[in-house]
Amino acid sequence: MSKSVDYYFAPMSPWTHLGHARFREIASRHGASVAVKPVDYGRVFPVSGGLPLKQRAPQRQAYRMVELKRWRDFLGVPINLEPKFFPIPTDLAAKVIIAAAGAGSEKQLDLAGAIMKACWQEEKDISQPATLEAIARSVGLDGAALLKAAGEPAAQAEYDRLTQQAIDRQVFGAPTYVIDGEPFWGQDRLDFVDRALARA
Repeated sequence: MSKSVDYYFAPMSPWTHLGHARFREIASRHGASVAVKPVDYGRVFPVSGGLPLKQRAPQRQAYRMVELKRWRDFLGVPINLEPKFFPIPTDLAAKVIIAAAGAGSEKQLDLAGAIMKACWQEEKDISQPATLEAIARSVGLDGAALLKAAGEPAAQAEYDRLTQQAIDRQVFGAPTYVIDGEPFWGQDRLDFVDRALARA
């Protein structure tokens, strides 16, 4: 088993935000490489039985809030349970993360974490180009260049490719970690990710 993880997520996912730092620590501890793969769950849900939050049954929406509070308190990860800018389009944020691939996966992970933090802790609108440019600069990247690259057909093509790849691999939720073809859905499965990498 190789020590590598395919990391499927959406920049708007609170569960990805809650698990992001812990996942990075686990991967680093095991010397595992991470393939950063933001995807469009708006295209994943219709073929996987998922529903956007507002279309879910009231009891499911209520339980989601209970679980977010539980995990926030358990992990000690700050999170605004009802951020001002949610839900909003995140295609541009995803493509900015994709555009950062040339800087290496660690920088992509830095950027993804900062984008999620901006939404879930700092009440920032991560659909706005100026916000994304500033976030990129804050992690040592050229925000203007990334935004330009994110607007190119190549970034859209890669976003489409990663989304189709997620569908083909039967990914249906965020975050999903895939190790040698074995999927682990949800930040609450990180203990199993840890064990799988320990066996690699």
